Amino acid sequence: MNIINVLKKYRSRFIFTFLLLLLEAGISILFPLFIGYAIDSAINGSYSGALHLGVLSITALIVGVGRRVFDSRFYAKVYQNIGLRADAKIQDKPSSIRSARLSMIGELVEFLENSLPELINTVIGLIGVVIIIAMLNMTVFYSSIIVTVLIFLIYWLSSKRTIAYNKSSNDEFEKQVLIIATNDKKLLSDHLKEMMKWNIKLSDLEAFNFSISWIVLSIFLVASIVISIQSGILKYGLLLSLIMYVFQYMESVINLPFFYQNWLRLQEIKTRIEAI
Repeated sequence: MNIINVLKKYRSRFIFTFLLLLLEAGISILFPLFIGYAIDSAINGSYSGALHLGVLSITALIVGVGRRVFDSRFYAKVYQNIGLRADAKIQDKPSSIRSARLSMIGELVEFLENSLPELINTVIGLIGVVIIIAMLNMTVFYSSIIVTVLIFLIYWLSSKRTIAYNKSSNDEFEKQVLIIATNDKKLLSDHLKEMMKWNIKLSDLEAFNFSISWIVLSIFLVASIVISIQSGILKYGLLLSLIMYVFQYMESVINLPFFYQNWLRLQEIKTRIEAI
């Protein structure tokens, strides 16, 4: 079963939700800039900047809620379609494997509904933030590019280990229903211990990668503040906007590896499903 072929059936709805995502991401990029303008405007005795910020907030609410209401109904149909097709192909398999595969398909659809929109928002937001940082301070911009490369290198070096851990975890998960059916407490205990062993390995690997990445980002944050002050930015609102964009950049960069690791897990699941 090719998942892409199933998703093509809903091409127009995917395009619609993607356009909503682009709009939502574009609006979120503007917040720090509007906040900075609102501050400078208020200092000069005008509240037009605050009014514009309020309009931006309401627009973000309408677009964000509308997309989520649409997505919840759309992806429910996608899960039902993919689940029925996948299960029809493995009628001869043990119920343990069929149950596990349906759960894995649930993970895949959950990624499409929740994680993918966050990923698109993060990527678009990161690109937009980096462009604005470049407009405000080129030295901070060059530093952000170097930091981004370093962080992706950290997670890329551990990708093979991540895939191996996920494969072992899914192999064990496919035995679960059959093990439960045996009513053997010792067997169940060993199974749960084995499942948690792989979860712990994945968690420890993530903790290590995150720690190194956060140290790099913390150094970048402190350096960007020093660079911004030394560059002679005089307007308080503009300086605040730059620092907010730097912090927004940090949030985007530190979140991207989580999506990458999730994608590695889903690739392993996709290989299992399409193999049938």
